[in-house]
Amino acid sequence: MKAVHFGAGNIGRGFVGLLLHEGGYEVVFSDVADALVDAINAVDEYTVHEAGPGGVDHVVTGFRAVNSRTDAEALTREIATADVVTTAVGPTVLRFVAPAIVAGLAARTDDAAPLQIMACENAIGATDLLRTEIEKAAGADAGELLARAVFANTAVDRIVPAQPAGGGVDVTVEPYFEWAIESGPFGGNLPVIPGAHFVEDLAPFIERKLFTVNTGHAATAYFGARAGVERISDALADPDVAARVTAALEETSAVLVAEHGLDPAELATYRATILDRFRNPALIDTVQRVGRQPLRKISRHERFIGPAAMAAERGLPADALVAAVAAALEFDDADDEQSVDLQRLLRAESAESFTGLTTGLDPEHPLFAAVRDAVAARQQSLRES
Repeated sequence: MKAVHFGAGNIGRGFVGLLLHEGGYEVVFSDVADALVDAINAVDEYTVHEAGPGGVDHVVTGFRAVNSRTDAEALTREIATADVVTTAVGPTVLRFVAPAIVAGLAARTDDAAPLQIMACENAIGATDLLRTEIEKAAGADAGELLARAVFANTAVDRIVPAQPAGGGVDVTVEPYFEWAIESGPFGGNLPVIPGAHFVEDLAPFIERKLFTVNTGHAATAYFGARAGVERISDALADPDVAARVTAALEETSAVLVAEHGLDPAELATYRATILDRFRNPALIDTVQRVGRQPLRKISRHERFIGPAAMAAERGLPADALVAAVAAALEFDDADDEQSVDLQRLLRAESAESFTGLTTGLDPEHPLFAAVRDAVAARQQSLRES
């Protein structure tokens, strides 16, 4: 069996690639970074270190890498004979991956089993998005080529911090992981992925993950940055930061109960587990890394505005989530392009315009006024500084 995985970075090697390897797949990493591709091809094995309580080391073998930028033909051949294609590149990059998958689908033989495609991204319906991009790239041949594949949405969860210098292609991760995959598209022919679990309805799993793990992680970063803390684990040692993050997650849990009927007690346990993961001192993770790309994180269907809008629409409280957005507006990192753009827009746009532009909320939406007021307060602070 063979799997082609787009994105040979830390998530690709330390999570998706590891589980595919443990499922017996030969793993072909596809990436555009010359040095990374060369480094992967220069070794016969790499180690995934689990840092923290219960962590063990996993040795990965049976892999290679293809430079999709310089050797598109090789990538086409790999996809043409693969069983599985996965991605961990970021939702905005999927449109650049799609043409390569189209070429691979076109090169598959008529008797090949359907290619099983799963986008492992921090986004709701990421595989649906990838399928749409593949359909666009295929043009008139879309119907024929899409029939050669099955597409399943997934929810993935594993913290992979910035890696220590000199580690080569080894990866340090947390021991905890979750990979939920919708089972329906496979028609009973499920891919072999140890540790993954297949579910009929993915929506509760992916929203529970995004609105707890991603919301909590980003909130910790932004409140921590405001408090002048460097590490995520240290941020939650600050009682004020911990209280603010907890309050935000209590609001997202209330939304999940209302939307999916999830059990409040089980969600409380899940929240506690998530916060314990963030407190793991063995994971050297920084508020700057977790807080990067703030414009994406305050957009309409992301970790703050998404659940806050759902709460407001149901008459549920969203004050703590709006407070997290306010903290995100203060995130100022000259090395992060989105942070620079965020601060520029705060100075250039009115509060009304900025809110609509960055959050996608209509002025009539019940959440709009609260976010606009948070924006106005940040703008006033900038004028006074």
